[in-house]
Amino acid sequence: MAVHPLLLQQFPLLNSLPADQLERLAGQASTQTFAKREVVLPKSSAPRNLCFLVNGRLQAIDFTLDGREVGLYFIDPGDYFAELALIDGQTQPELVISNSVSQVVFVPGAEIRPLLFSTPLMAEALCRRLAQRVRIQVSHRQILGLNNPLQRICAHLELLTMGGDGNRRILKAPTHQEIAIMVSLTRETVTRTFQVLQTKGVLTREGEDLLVDTAKLSELSSSRGTGGSD
Repeated sequence: MAVHPLLLQQFPLLNSLPADQLERLAGQASTQTFAKREVVLPKSSAPRNLCFLVNGRLQAIDFTLDGREVGLYFIDPGDYFAELALIDGQTQPELVISNSVSQVVFVPGAEIRPLLFSTPLMAEALCRRLAQRVRIQVSHRQILGLNNPLQRICAHLELLTMGGDGNRRILKAPTHQEIAIMVSLTRETVTRTFQVLQTKGVLTREGEDLLVDTAKLSELSSSRGTGGSD
C-alpha cells in the first residue's frame, strides 16, 4: 500500500524533514498490517528497512539457550525499530512480533540511512534513542537480578511508569504473559502478584489501562515482601 507524506510526518523522527524529502521517502515506503502474534521482523534478517509503528503494539523478543521466550522491550505507536541493523549493517538482533493487530510502515534503508547521519536533528534523536535503550536494558538486568518475584514485578512496573504523566497511568497495560516473559517468571506468578497489588491498592485497572500508586509501588519494590515463587 502506498504511503502519504503526511503519514510519515506524524513520526517524531521524521517530522523535521522538509516536504520534498518526506515526499521522496513516502514514494519508496510501504505499509503492512499484521495479525496478533504474527512475526513482523524475523531475527537474523538482513537490514533492509527502518520500520515505524502506526497503530497497535509490538514486542521485541529473543530466546534463551534452553528455548525460553524472553521479552526485551515494547514498541508503541510513533516508535521506530530495526535501527541497529541499519546502522551497523549486521543482521537483526531480535525477533519482533505483534501483540495486537498492528500497522507498520517500512522505509527502505537505502533511502533513509543517509539522512540518519546527515540530518543533525535526526542524528541527535537517534543517539538519544540508543542511549535510552541502553539505560532501559541496564535497569532490566538489575530487575532480573532480584530473587523475590514481588520485587521483580514491582520494579518492572516502576520502569513502565517512568516518564508517565502525573497520574502514573500505564496506557494499554501489557498482559500478564507479556510481563512474565519480560521478568522471567511464569504467567501464573504474575497473575498472583497482580492480585496482591490490587488488594493492597497499588494497582487499579481502568479498561486497558493501569493506574499505579507509585509511592506504594516503590515501597514494595524495595521491601522484602513476599509474592510467591516462580
